[in-house]
Amino acid sequence: MAAPKKGRGPSGGHGRPGRALALILIAMVALAGGMFLSGHTTPRLGIDLAGGTSITLEAQNQPGKPNAINQTNMDTAVGIIERRVNGLGVSEAEVQTQGSKNIIVNIPKGTNSKQAQEQVGTTAQLYFRPVLTVQASGPETPTPSGSATPKPGESAEEGDKAKDEDKPKGEEATGSEATPSASATTQGRAVTGALTKDDPTPGASDKPKASDSPEATPPVDPATAKLQEEFTKLDCTDPKQRTEAGKNAKASDTIVACGSNVPGSYEKYILGPAEVSGSDVDDAKGAIEQQTGEWIVSMEFTSAGAKKFQTITSRLSQQQPPMNQFAIVLDGEVVSAPSVRTALSKNAQISGSFDQQSAEDLGNILSYGALPLTFEEVSVTTVTAALGSEQLKGGLIAGAIGLALVVIYLVVYYRGLAFIALLSLVVSGVLTYTIMSLLGPAIGFALNLPAVCGAIVAIGITADSFIVYFERVRDEIREGRTLRPAIERAWPRARRTILVSDFVSFLAAAVLFIVTVGKVQGFAFTLGLTTLLDVVVVFFFTKPLMTLMGRTKFFSRGGPWSGLDPKRLGAQPPLRRSRRVNAPTEPKEA
Repeated sequence: MAAPKKGRGPSGGHGRPGRALALILIAMVALAGGMFLSGHTTPRLGIDLAGGTSITLEAQNQPGKPNAINQTNMDTAVGIIERRVNGLGVSEAEVQTQGSKNIIVNIPKGTNSKQAQEQVGTTAQLYFRPVLTVQASGPETPTPSGSATPKPGESAEEGDKAKDEDKPKGEEATGSEATPSASATTQGRAVTGALTKDDPTPGASDKPKASDSPEATPPVDPATAKLQEEFTKLDCTDPKQRTEAGKNAKASDTIVACGSNVPGSYEKYILGPAEVSGSDVDDAKGAIEQQTGEWIVSMEFTSAGAKKFQTITSRLSQQQPPMNQFAIVLDGEVVSAPSVRTALSKNAQISGSFDQQSAEDLGNILSYGALPLTFEEVSVTTVTAALGSEQLKGGLIAGAIGLALVVIYLVVYYRGLAFIALLSLVVSGVLTYTIMSLLGPAIGFALNLPAVCGAIVAIGITADSFIVYFERVRDEIREGRTLRPAIERAWPRARRTILVSDFVSFLAAAVLFIVTVGKVQGFAFTLGLTTLLDVVVVFFFTKPLMTLMGRTKFFSRGGPWSGLDPKRLGAQPPLRRSRRVNAPTEPKEA
């Protein structure tokens, strides 16, 4: 007679469940300690809960660059816009792509958020262009304060000299080699420069030449005539003309553009091809000039940009006004047009009529303004903090109702086993809260309303894992096994089901996170995070706790309130035990 085979003992290391419980307890204490030590005791709220502004930018096609809108340029633009906004001190701004042409900028409500909103729309190319012509612009050009008004019979130059002391100080580019001096360009006064290199330099002799006769006049270049016509018709007091002039122009083009040196008055310019671009600026910031106490913009160029800047300033410093000026052009509009007195190299300063905000704005734009694409502001959505708090309150109420329904179901149906489920839910909640609080400063995770919905859905996923395990244990008891063997024999089957279910949920969350953008990603991220935590809680808390509870009298005796009563589950006492029954042997024939 063959010896009966020894039965396999249940696997899973159930003999020492205290180790797993101690491990997860240590993890909880460590996460909570890190949360309090870092000072981030609450999850970072998204713009829809904390309030703020969401701006949608759409990339525009550029002349001569049909393939400019691509993923590389979009990613570059996202990085530049993010650095530009955060450079103003706006913390936790979110900049991300949406589709192939849009960029979403979420600016939380806080310090400098309004200033950041104004700069987000300033997303076009940045160029340094030489000034060829500058003239006051408007239907009726007002005489700016401090400007000289020539008397009848008096030349403009004599009128200027009469009130030279009242001239306003213009912007001037200076550097380590420069000698500070006032600009020679009078703001708001019509000054005409040359359009071509062959034109006479202002201040040259006015004596008539033989070549000045009508018969000797060379033919006018059609491109120059067209440019002069555009310049004549340009009215910079018209907002539409002001923003459209020079927009989307190539770096190699000679353009007309508008600018404003004095609030309320505008100048129109003819500008030469760009010789330095925004990518050549390494750093720029607003600062106070120690000697004068005035606000200036200090610039530092890259090594390649310094060579270009030295070349252009060396040439411009030899010119007469206004051709000794270079214009800083952003979005096709002149934001500054300082004059140059000496050749500048790596470090330079822009001085003029700056206050703190205008100096910091210009410095920030110069630092991060060289975008590879131009953008148009499609929509601006403002969410108030009051609306955000109402949404958060509604989400928390919905979560509390869902949790309460789960608890009621567990208590009514599983009775004593509900204690294990509730403790597991508490552990899962603590882990989720602490991790979300730490992920805010670590990776910029923000808890928005869809993320709250993901956390609510996760309650059901976690409860489902408990139910799967409890039902497997109850099935084993129905088959006649006692509680402790039933707990261990039910675990392998329940484990497979839980892993498959959580894998499907995590896969759905991962796909949703990859193919979507914006707030939907918050839902996907929270769903994926809580799904992973469900596996951790079930393996390292629910199963070990169930093993320990199975050793207590309350559960092992299978009382009516334990949720494991064999009679209520349909098992017939006495409990079935596996025995080997030997078949009767037939008598051997003689």
